[in-house]
Amino acid sequence: MIEYRNLRIALLGGGSVGAQVAELLLKNGDELASRAGAGLELIGVAVRDIAAPRTTDIPAHLLTTDATSLILSADIVIELIGGLEPARSYILQAINSGADVITANKALLATHGPELFDAAEQVGAQLYYEAAVGGAIPIIRPLRDSLAGDTVKRILGIVNGTTNFILDLMETTGESLESALATATALGYAEADPTADIEGYDAAQKAAILASLAFHTTVPLESVYREGISSVTLAQVESARKAGYVIKLLAICERVTDPVTGVEGVSARVHPALVPTGHPLAAVHGANNAVFLEAEAAGDLMFYGAGAGGIETASAVLGDLVSAARRHVIGGPGVAESTHANLPVLPITSVTTRYQIILSVVDQPGVLAEIAGVFSDNGVSVEAVAQSAGSGAGPLARTDDSSSTATLVIGTHEASEAALAATVAALEASNVVSSVVSVLRVEGL
Repeated sequence: MIEYRNLRIALLGGGSVGAQVAELLLKNGDELASRAGAGLELIGVAVRDIAAPRTTDIPAHLLTTDATSLILSADIVIELIGGLEPARSYILQAINSGADVITANKALLATHGPELFDAAEQVGAQLYYEAAVGGAIPIIRPLRDSLAGDTVKRILGIVNGTTNFILDLMETTGESLESALATATALGYAEADPTADIEGYDAAQKAAILASLAFHTTVPLESVYREGISSVTLAQVESARKAGYVIKLLAICERVTDPVTGVEGVSARVHPALVPTGHPLAAVHGANNAVFLEAEAAGDLMFYGAGAGGIETASAVLGDLVSAARRHVIGGPGVAESTHANLPVLPITSVTTRYQIILSVVDQPGVLAEIAGVFSDNGVSVEAVAQSAGSGAGPLARTDDSSSTATLVIGTHEASEAALAATVAALEASNVVSSVVSVLRVEGL
């Protein structure tokens, strides 16, 4: 057997993930080489500050601040610096120099993915990004390769560990969102500025990547509907539990047909949702991630595991490295991204799902009939109604105190987002509704 030459590996970034990649590559280099069919030589690690402290020691002779020279000397470039720039420029430089690229940069792929994939296709290079979604969970390769001959209908993903940890803590211990966030911060699950996680930006970036891959269609980040968990209250969590649900922040990518126009397309959205306690996603606890996938032929598939962490993410990066090295040994151009279905990306108003609406209403005769009329007038069918007393104690039949209120929890059958929005607007304008306390979508039924 003819031995292949050593492949030169450039690593950009020496943070928590980068340091783990460097350590594992140096430690397990011989074993990885046997799997790849070629030696894997780490030729350098580009960092901003050579003297900065690191979670894992990187040999001093490998550290450099000259990323450009390192890139131009490499066969495979691993980008782990994050952010949009200079990561985008470095990746384009690597691709144009003929190197394959491995990245965990979800923000960059969600924002500039089409540009980067096109650049790689033009020169026959390959861009690998298993670590960009779900950390150690293998989801990119299954979507791109294993399910390439199937039709993916829907993806429900818990793809942000911070928000799942917070919501799980609220569910299991009764902590408020503020208290759970403080706990998450103290344990290192949440950043000092948790906005990207709490407001759903991180999950939206991953949803754009998953939807583009699953439906062979470019789904721009700006087309992903986004809501975070900052408005989720402990009362909502408790109400969900009583109704047999848990609240999860879901990234949902699905094929949809607009109920008005009949146009078939795809949708990607991120928002808190009620998940039945019997659904596999309801059992995802702590900071773990999970992706539940519905395919036409393969049926239901579940991918579960650690969604973040230095060594966990490094595992996915090194898996991509072995794949990239094998491609070098075998030869041939990289495989282009399959984004040529060109399905229209539809807005959330085209989505049809179920809802749970919590109302504070005037506790007096005729209220139920009037509210039912609002739902009916807007084409939304009510499935179930539950009442709990507010400042009044009667069953919507009090006559002695018009200021008394009651709480109604209303579950609907499937309805379009547009119809639901019209219903909520009409409820807010109704003189028998004190306030629309909560509107949550129900997913996974």
